[in-house]
Formats: sequence, structure tokens, C-alpha cells
Amino acid sequence: MLPLGSKIVIVEDQFEQKLPIGEYGYIIAYDRNADNVFDYVVRVPGLNRNFAVPKEDIELESEIIKQEAEKVEKAALIDYALATHNEKLFHYIMNGEEEDTPEEADETPMTGEEFIRQINLKAWI
Repeated sequence: MLPLGSKIVIVEDQFEQKLPIGEYGYIIAYDRNADNVFDYVVRVPGLNRNFAVPKEDIELESEIIKQEAEKVEKAALIDYALATHNEKLFHYIMNGEEEDTPEEADETPMTGEEFIRQINLKAWI
């Protein structure tokens, strides 16, 4: 249960009751009727109206801001990885885990000739 007075954003309209999606509002009451599908009464000051909404239709403003910040951070890291040609960072960002390549798994030192050959192969790509 979200606390009374919490600032929320309407993110969905499951029951097609013409909710203003994307508008800010405040939780002003709980709807405790067991026969009712709605969980909260939300005040939307921009429209000067109250709406009865289920909990799936609203999200805390702080959570929305946190999700957007994570998206921007991920996009910036992807841009940085692409600009610097950092393949490991790119795979880490996209997959969420480090990729084990056969060269790293062996951990045997390369000879100078093998190293030059690897560099030349990557230069062709």
C-alpha cells in the first residue's frame, strides 16, 4: 500500500475510464470496499478531479524518475563504449554479465607472434 499524500504518475488505464495517462496526482484515500476493484482515490490537480484507480494504473513518481535515470545512464554508457570501441564494456552493458571468451578462459600467455596475428585479424574486421 502506498502512503497517503504520495505523489504518483498515472501510467495505465486498464478499465478505460479516460484516466489522464502521464499526469501527476496525489493519493488522497484508500478504497477499502472488498467488492470494488479500485484501490486508491487519486487527486489530479491539473484537471481538478478525483479518480478511483487500481494499483496497477499508478506508479510512484520517484520510481519513474529512477527508471528514466537508469535508461539515460545505460544509453550514455553504450554511446561511450561505441565511441571508444570498447567491446568488453559494450557486451557487459548489453548482456549484464561479462563474456568469457576462449582467449580469456585459457589464461596462457601469448607469444609475440600470436599477439601480432590477433591484432592483424582484428584490424581486418
